[in-house]
Amino acid sequence: MARILILGGGYGGLYTARYLERRLPRGQHEIVLVSNENYMLYTPLLPEAAGGALEPRHVVVPLRTALSRTRVVLGDVTGVDPAGRTVEFEPPDGALRLLSYDHLVFALGSTTRMPGSVPGLRERAIGFKTLAEAIFLRNRVLQHLELADAAADDEARRSLLCFVFVGGGYAGVEAAAELHAMALEALRYYPSLDAGRLRFMVLEAGPTIMRDLGEEFAQRVQRRLIRKGIEIRAATSLREVRDHAVELTGGDIVPTRTVVWTAGVVAHPMTAQVSSERDERGRLVCEPDLRVRGLAGVWALGDSAAVPDAKSGGQSAPPTAQHALRQARTLAKNLAATLEGRPTVRFAHGNLGMLAGLGKHDGAGRMLGVPVSGPLAWWIVRTYHLLQLPTLARKVRVLIDWNIALFFPRDIAQLGSLGSVKREAEAVAGRG
Repeated sequence: MARILILGGGYGGLYTARYLERRLPRGQHEIVLVSNENYMLYTPLLPEAAGGALEPRHVVVPLRTALSRTRVVLGDVTGVDPAGRTVEFEPPDGALRLLSYDHLVFALGSTTRMPGSVPGLRERAIGFKTLAEAIFLRNRVLQHLELADAAADDEARRSLLCFVFVGGGYAGVEAAAELHAMALEALRYYPSLDAGRLRFMVLEAGPTIMRDLGEEFAQRVQRRLIRKGIEIRAATSLREVRDHAVELTGGDIVPTRTVVWTAGVVAHPMTAQVSSERDERGRLVCEPDLRVRGLAGVWALGDSAAVPDAKSGGQSAPPTAQHALRQARTLAKNLAATLEGRPTVRFAHGNLGMLAGLGKHDGAGRMLGVPVSGPLAWWIVRTYHLLQLPTLARKVRVLIDWNIALFFPRDIAQLGSLGSVKREAEAVAGRG
């Protein structure tokens, strides 16, 4: 009997375990998954959870309900020894433990990268990668509406009602669009505030946001967001983050108390203990069948793996949910084939397209190379995510939330006194 040890309960880890459960004969092999949370966060729906279109609990999938034959172990991975085929982890009780393995699947994903070259960034900005950060940001927007409504000082109001998102990729644009839509809907309950005072700004170091769409279409999407009231600053980045303002590279000073960092992630630090052969982004270099190059019995996928895509001429697959899902399917197939003495196959997926939600009833992206936007793109985005979301229970809950949102305004209640969540979010944002 072989023990297959999966590190990470995110998208790649959970789906690898699910596919292995289907492919491996019952009782012949042991599947163990180590995760620092007892749930998988469906990150593509994180902006909607932050924007109040979805109940936050509905964008997470409990690992134990999604997996039937996999042993789930809660803990933080603290060490990997490929030579000894062991992994060290720290469970909630704090006592370090070891797990041996025959095959290791590295699926720990990535971490937020906040460069220390920008003064004040690590101390004052918040990331947008975890559920805690999304809840904290939602509360922050609603709290600042309350404070601005009570403020008598116009200068204080300007800084309270300005929200700066750094990074014009899909994550930053979707987060800004959803939170902007929530704030606009909430303004009806604040008679002293109006949409003209609200300022949502997206900073992008490149020439345009969402560059994967192609320059011409990306410019159209950019103009679409500007018409909604979202300010786009292309070819602009941060120079400094202060208590109540940011300085941009062009020298402009923007009054704000909220900076959201979505401008980049790095491979998980544990990759350094797995292999010395990593690409320029720190990702584990993999063979076409998802084995880590030069290591027997070690496989990798997701954000921390450089996996050649046969349909893209051998270029590394991008770190997207759709690619992680297909990598999980191929990895499980190849691992099962290896256990049974059969040949493996190359990962080949290509890119079906990328779509982003742009707030209420709006979206944009490319499907099979064809640009789509507006309500049709919004409907396609939601349909795709509903199909990919694991477990029927979560699909039904998300579908109910979406139908309620069609007829009723977004919930603008702050989610309790989340002091511990705030501290956790600030701690995550402070790492880099």
